[in-house]
Amino acid sequence: MSGKDPNPGIVADNRKARHDYDIEETYEAGIVLTGSEIKSVRAGRVNLRGSFARIFNDEIFLYDSHISPYEQSGTYFNHEPTRPRKLLMHRREISRLEGMIRQKGLTIVPLKIYFKGRRAKLELGVARGKKNYDKREDIAKRDAQRDIDRAMKSRDRD
Repeated sequence: MSGKDPNPGIVADNRKARHDYDIEETYEAGIVLTGSEIKSVRAGRVNLRGSFARIFNDEIFLYDSHISPYEQSGTYFNHEPTRPRKLLMHRREISRLEGMIRQKGLTIVPLKIYFKGRRAKLELGVARGKKNYDKREDIAKRDAQRDIDRAMKSRDRD
């Protein structure tokens, strides 16, 4: 084992989204941030839980994501933590997304924020909400797989 992080650029991961939604497709988008926001993102002070994206006038925006204020900047230069943030995507991708979310039950949820080179990127998922019985089924499958792995591991030791 090399001791390195397998995903060195990932800043925030929205695991709750994968629990609550079936992700059908994923897209990568740039995100427009101010100076104090990018410094907070680099420090890992981001929360994507409960956030979503909407298309408005052929532009896509991220709502309800929380980027904590940067402590070292003064109150004048700081940002509002939950302001809507513009996402950068090709017009063709935005049009395709708009067509997909017009279908019943589809929404756009952020999955993770990461760095690609010097730029912050956001992975978006086109998702369909899960029912409670689907969530229970996923948990049961995960527990069964864990039991199988545990049994195989103990059998290999003997």
